[in-house]
Amino acid sequence: MKRSDYRRTVGLLLAAGLSMSAVACGSGDDTKPGAQGSASGAAQVSITVACQPAKSAPKERQAWDDDVAAFQKAHPGVTVKSTDQQPCFDPKTFGPKLAGGQMETVFVVPVTNYGDVISKGQGLDITPYTGEIKNWNDLRQDVRDLVTKDGKVYGVPNVHYSVGLVYNRALFTKAGLDPSAPPKTWAEVREAAKKIAALGGGVIGYGEYSGGNTGGWHFNQALYGRGGDMVSADGKTAAFNSPEGKAVLQFLKDLRWVDKSTGAKLFNAWEPLMQAMGSGKVGMMLGAPDVVTDVVNKFKGAATDYGITGFPEAKASLSGGEAFFVNPKATPEQAKAGLAWVDFRFNTVDKGRFDFARGKSLGNPVGVPDNDVYGASPTGKALQDARKANATLPVENYQPYVDASATIPPKMEPPHAQELYAILDVAMSAVLSREDADVDQLLADAETKANAMLASKG
Repeated sequence: MKRSDYRRTVGLLLAAGLSMSAVACGSGDDTKPGAQGSASGAAQVSITVACQPAKSAPKERQAWDDDVAAFQKAHPGVTVKSTDQQPCFDPKTFGPKLAGGQMETVFVVPVTNYGDVISKGQGLDITPYTGEIKNWNDLRQDVRDLVTKDGKVYGVPNVHYSVGLVYNRALFTKAGLDPSAPPKTWAEVREAAKKIAALGGGVIGYGEYSGGNTGGWHFNQALYGRGGDMVSADGKTAAFNSPEGKAVLQFLKDLRWVDKSTGAKLFNAWEPLMQAMGSGKVGMMLGAPDVVTDVVNKFKGAATDYGITGFPEAKASLSGGEAFFVNPKATPEQAKAGLAWVDFRFNTVDKGRFDFARGKSLGNPVGVPDNDVYGASPTGKALQDARKANATLPVENYQPYVDASATIPPKMEPPHAQELYAILDVAMSAVLSREDADVDQLLADAETKANAMLASKG
């Protein structure tokens, strides 16, 4: 879920090193259809673009501002106002903003929320405007299907990912481990974590989340990898109180209290664990490829230190993503302008987030593999070629992930994922903070709460 963090929440961060970005200004009060044109004769429309990089990232912020200027020049009459709202997606405020009609003109929706947003009429039918996305037909059909209902399109897919194991190659070397032979089993992960933690100096072998919905999110990742399910096939009851679910919590409890390899600090949100990873204090964590981009770009990790490998013993890998939706209050002019911005900034080879040459010149990490929304289409191939040509990262460090992800089946997040994640935060926090935590009881309690929540959703 992201990628900003949140998750990922969270989205993939590419050459420009920017997190999930959206266009804001829901009601369009300052823009009326048929407003008087500019001197050039172009109709005036104003949109506000959220998620401008913070002032603490001046190069990325300047790149964003340059894109805004270039976009406005190419679209006379369109005014783009940027805000540096961070994080771009917050699961705690997302629902209230939608319900209160305060959402941006064009906003990011995680895949877990597509159905709710569409069913509640909180996203505009953009079928008449998909032509604004010039390479629309190159987007993968399976991800386009996720934003389509009854033949109507409600979003522009922006991110698609699967989870692997991100690890610090430098710490592997210091601990006497081979960084080119990362763990393939959970037993190997546990052994490597013990050796890394033994380095001391505040280093932990394995980092895990325990709150902010990220704990439950990572529980889901580990559960899927072991072959478990979060909910029943019909989505009406919880299914995580299972041998696979118990294995997830018992593994973490053993790492924390038997091996002492997770450290005593609880990572109750996305950012603290990423900061620790960037400071070179974490040996391993679950994550999609964009973790490397974030760690290097936002949290100043050394680009050559990080590798990615496949999910240990994976029977499936959590696959998620995000899309841009348009506020139903947007005028046709705003909808067109917003989608034109999405096209320019997020969907065009050699521009915006896909300006890999610029990313390289800014010193941003370029070369991280991703399961992007374009697949093997002409656009997808062009993106891969451009990324490889401008790579600043050692792409061989990610080959284990590339090899593994080609054979691990993806599995989408469950319905009502955010609510489930909040419930399972409690269990994740408990095993990492209490030596006497009862895994069976924690799962039983979570199951009771989850079943009540699912029943209330119908």
